[in-house]
Amino acid sequence: MPKANWSAETTTGQLEGFVAPGFTRVAEVFEQNFRHHSELGASVAVTIDGETVVDVWGGYADISGLYPWERNTKSLVWSCTKGATAFCAHILASRGELNLDALVSDYWPEYAQNGKHNTTVSMLLSHQSGICVLTNPIPDGGFYDWDLMISLIEKQQPQFEPGTTHGYQGMTFGWLIGEVIRRISGKSLGTFFHDNIAKPIGADFWIGLPEDEESDCASLIQPDPAGADLSHPFFQAGMQEDTVQWHLLNNSGRHMSANENGTACFDTQEAHRAEIGAAGGITNGRGLAKMYSALAVGGTLNGRTYVNADTLARMGAVASASGRDFALKRPT
Repeated sequence: MPKANWSAETTTGQLEGFVAPGFTRVAEVFEQNFRHHSELGASVAVTIDGETVVDVWGGYADISGLYPWERNTKSLVWSCTKGATAFCAHILASRGELNLDALVSDYWPEYAQNGKHNTTVSMLLSHQSGICVLTNPIPDGGFYDWDLMISLIEKQQPQFEPGTTHGYQGMTFGWLIGEVIRRISGKSLGTFFHDNIAKPIGADFWIGLPEDEESDCASLIQPDPAGADLSHPFFQAGMQEDTVQWHLLNNSGRHMSANENGTACFDTQEAHRAEIGAAGGITNGRGLAKMYSALAVGGTLNGRTYVNADTLARMGAVASASGRDFALKRPT
């Protein structure tokens, strides 16, 4: 499908990219985010049947407006990383190396402590493990020490009986799934993702960013706390010390705080380099679109099968549904 060059000039920088016929409206809405909704810098990409039909980017990569957001600019994508981590696990399942219905302890024996001995791998993937947060204090920089985080998870008691409901594993998801992947494959989560997904698909997507990629990273702007709905049950619970919600908001080894220079700790090179499989991935719109394009076309892309049809069907099936997520206190 032919694609036409597209560009627009805004008060927050130049926008540009490529748009296939019939998809100009996507680019127009992208532009409106800059003109009317205070967007500073961003990228969007869309694929259909494995072919890119929208790939646009622009604005600035820093709050001062000194550096333009260019074609290969990347940023932290937070929980979009969970999709990448889950994809890795399902690749192993599709290959027959991982049984989703097996006990976690079949692959990771040390996990079977403090009420976790009956937890299955599928419970980890569907946020049913009960390990929504870690309750022991995480030392400064703890999120960047894989072995430390695994040892804390092994000792952690579930916040509910595994399998009885679901509670969002906001930060623990990456270590829970990533350690199972490491035990089976012998590779770290970031290495497995690069070798089996990002590199063959051609996605500029990293879980553990190499130093030589750091220069392409945009900085993030902290959200205005005044915009949060503090009346929501999640925030109400988060104000009470030692609740699941309090630990999710506060027990991060300063990852969610600012360092001595005023830079958000999650936006430092040390944080980018760490393999935080729940919320530490670095990519852009194109990288996300490329990763998901393989699943959107049935699991096989450009002659390479990532997951088989049975695995893909299971990936899309509802595993747990309830009136309220145990951790987020909202329906999920």
